[in-house]
This record gives sequence, structure tokens and C-alpha cells, in this order.
Amino acid sequence: MTILLLGKDGQVGWQLQRSLAPHGPVVACGRSQCDLADAEQIRSVVRQLRPSVIVNATAYTAVDKAESEPELAHRINAAAPGILAEEAATLGALLVHYSTDYVYDGSKTTSYVETDPTAPQSVYGRTKLAGEEAIRAAGGRSLIFRTSWVFGARGGNFVKTILGLAREKDSLNVVDDQIGSPTPAALIATVTGVVLAMVRHGQPEKMAKNEIYHLAAARPVSWCEFARTIVGLAGQMPGFDLRLKPEAIRAIATAQYPTPARRPANSRLDCTRLETDFGLQMPDWQPYLERMLQLLALKQNGY
Repeated sequence: MTILLLGKDGQVGWQLQRSLAPHGPVVACGRSQCDLADAEQIRSVVRQLRPSVIVNATAYTAVDKAESEPELAHRINAAAPGILAEEAATLGALLVHYSTDYVYDGSKTTSYVETDPTAPQSVYGRTKLAGEEAIRAAGGRSLIFRTSWVFGARGGNFVKTILGLAREKDSLNVVDDQIGSPTPAALIATVTGVVLAMVRHGQPEKMAKNEIYHLAAARPVSWCEFARTIVGLAGQMPGFDLRLKPEAIRAIATAQYPTPARRPANSRLDCTRLETDFGLQMPDWQPYLERMLQLLALKQNGY
């Protein structure tokens, strides 16, 4: 079973190279090998390889920048997944794709389930939802995982941003009225591998051609709580020279930190369907964060 992995250099793609390897030969492509903004290149790569599984870990994720680059965001987040789905349907291949909590408006007071109405409030959210719809419209087999607040040792993310600021600043304001689940890239990759193995063996039997699952770590927090945890843990480890202390991170409202793109106040994703169908239990994100910080500390110390 040949697997085509797109986005090999991103947070999730880097981890997927390991978790997909037991399932068969993995052809991992970065942007230079397959640019998802180039429709013809996408079709050419898929048709030459003729994979059994396509895993798309590429996305336009610059949420605020997307407000000024809607056409590029649409090509990568909406048009490209649709093309991949069409090519997969022609081959009889399975498409695995990743979406986002930003397809919701965040007004719900409890965790979102897969069947809740979508109402994205940003270009990024709208293009990601359009990608989901294009995949379903293609009529082939697909698995879509909606996830949230992804972090990992590879690539840029909130954790690395906070660490950078913590080296420079004595105090920091962080939004405290947006709630979600920080989700490790390693967890996303591991779950993808487990689910792919079970799907290949016909489990669950009731699975339809097109499935959407929520995939997020347990224990939602606010951005402010997450930032305080990052700084608190890193401050206890050798290798981080931080000026900032957790207690110097001040909680502010979203209204006090305006951004070009609107973000959902509630990004909590209910993963019950994923856990029930595949016998999984979503873990807490903090042990993954601790491991990431340990890896970063080792790297900074030259190991």
C-alpha cells in the first residue's frame, strides 16, 4: 500500500512520516515537490504515483494573513483538497485530510460535536470549511479530522512564540476568553496511524464513505492558561533563559487584542465519536508539552 504524504515539513507532516511508515511505502512531499497552490502539479503527482492512501497535512494556516490573501488561502485550503479528493476517487484511494475548529463561530457554550452547524468567522475558517465540502462533493472515500491549537517541536506555533517573548519581556498580556484544547502534532499523527490501520481492516463496519471526526487533546484551557503553563514548565528546565514569570502573564479580553481575523471564543471539540468508534481515549496535552520543551532544551544546549 503506497501512501502519498503532502506537507512533510510541517508540524503534523513531520510526525506523520513516522506513524505512517508501518502501513507501507510513504512518499513524502514538501512544497517543492508538490505545491498545493498549483492544481496541475497536484494532479500530476497523484497520477504518477497512483497511491492507495493520500494524506494531506498541508494547509494555509496564517490566520490573520489570510484576510489579505483570500485567493491564495482558497487555492490551498479549498481548491486543493477538492482536487485531491477527485483524484483519490478516480483511483479508489482513501483521502485523509485535516480541518480546524475555526469552522465554528465559537458561540456554543458546550463542546462542539461533528454534527453541529458550522459558521466560520474568518477567511481561514471559510476556506477550510470549503475544503471539507469539496472533499465530500468528490464522492470518494475520505477521513477528515478537525483539530485545534496544534503544537510541536517542528515548525512555528504558539508555544515557540511564547518562549520567544518570555526571553525578551518581563510582562505579557494574553487573551483569556478564548477556550480550546492545545493538541500535540504527535498525537494527531499517532491517532491517524491507529485509525488508518483499523479502517484498512474494516473497522468500524458502519463507517460511511465520508467521515468527519474531532481530534483534540483533553483538558481545554484558555490561551492565557496555556501561556502560563508553557512559561512555568520551561522556567524549571535548564536551557531556557526566561525573563518572564508565569504570574507576570496578565489575562485580557479578546476585545483588548484586536486582530484582522475573528477567532472562535469556544474551540472545544467533543471527541466522543472518535473515541467510541476506534476504542481511543484522548490524553491530556501537558505531558506532550513537557516532552517538547525537553527536546527544545536539548537542541539549545547543542545535543
